Amino acid sequence: MSKTYTVAIVGATGAVGETMLSILAERQFPVGTLHLLASERSAGAKLRYGARELVVQDLATFDPAGVDIALFSAGGSISKAFAPKFAAAGAVVIDNSSAFRQDDDVPLVVAEVNPEAIADRPRGIIANPNCSTMQMLVALAPIHRAVGITRINVATYQSVSGAGRSAMEELGRQTAAMLGFQNHAPEKFPVQIAFNLIPHIDEFMDNGYTREEMKMVWETRKILGDDGISVNPTAVRVPVFYGHSEAVHLETRDKLSAADARALLEAAPGVEVVDDRAPGGYPTPVTHAAGTDPVYVGRIREDLSHPHGLDLWIVSDNIRKGAALNAVQLAELVVKAGG
Repeated sequence: MSKTYTVAIVGATGAVGETMLSILAERQFPVGTLHLLASERSAGAKLRYGARELVVQDLATFDPAGVDIALFSAGGSISKAFAPKFAAAGAVVIDNSSAFRQDDDVPLVVAEVNPEAIADRPRGIIANPNCSTMQMLVALAPIHRAVGITRINVATYQSVSGAGRSAMEELGRQTAAMLGFQNHAPEKFPVQIAFNLIPHIDEFMDNGYTREEMKMVWETRKILGDDGISVNPTAVRVPVFYGHSEAVHLETRDKLSAADARALLEAAPGVEVVDDRAPGGYPTPVTHAAGTDPVYVGRIREDLSHPHGLDLWIVSDNIRKGAALNAVQLAELVVKAGG
């Protein structure tokens, strides 16, 4: 009989938690016992896992003893308070928040990029990267390994699902109101999101960048193990429900042609190239990313303005690959390594 594992999902009633639940079933993860955990407010709710119907339990009163793997997606403050308790009780914690990403003794791992890093986890915690960093590095890692990347200029176009269910509801309400020639004041966002773009995600920092932008700087260097990479990001919220997009402009150490870059990407795990130079021959959040697992890459071309420049368009479902799927992939790596 194959071994099964006791798994806990912390934040099970959120968008990422529910997606984790479905992906565990889809990928037939060897779950024996599954604990669904959330706040006291959500305790008692019922969620389906395959043929089972499970009751959500109160995280605050849950005893983590016996949990083998804990998938956290309930925000940084919850992770800081509870992840160490689960790890101390013997669980491998895979955390989706930013709470531990920059800690030297916590590996920050993208399954297709640096899977070997999960082995060195002295605190029993593995960090899941920011969704924008993650999809970008699935595509860029093979290029970095081949010719070296010295600089990344990236503008992100991030869907509202990255800001949670309340953000999706706000986009829906504002869109409906405006189509009916009514106004709907912003609540979740600082300004209107419907039919608009907001160049502001997370708090502003002293250097003029936002924390979301700086996450891409810090996390790229840590995951690729290269502090010499310069990263210049601009993060923009767009009126799309699911799927983040990125316009990425690379400067590489050695020259790489667009054809060679395409060949590297076509062979890269987790990447799907959609790069026909014709109308519709490129990935978009709606036509490709939403509800699917790959990181899609298109518009592959050499940069006219730089002799070692490459331009890419990268699209992925931020809730699936950007959060839930990578967490489950990391759990699979833990199981494969023997726990």
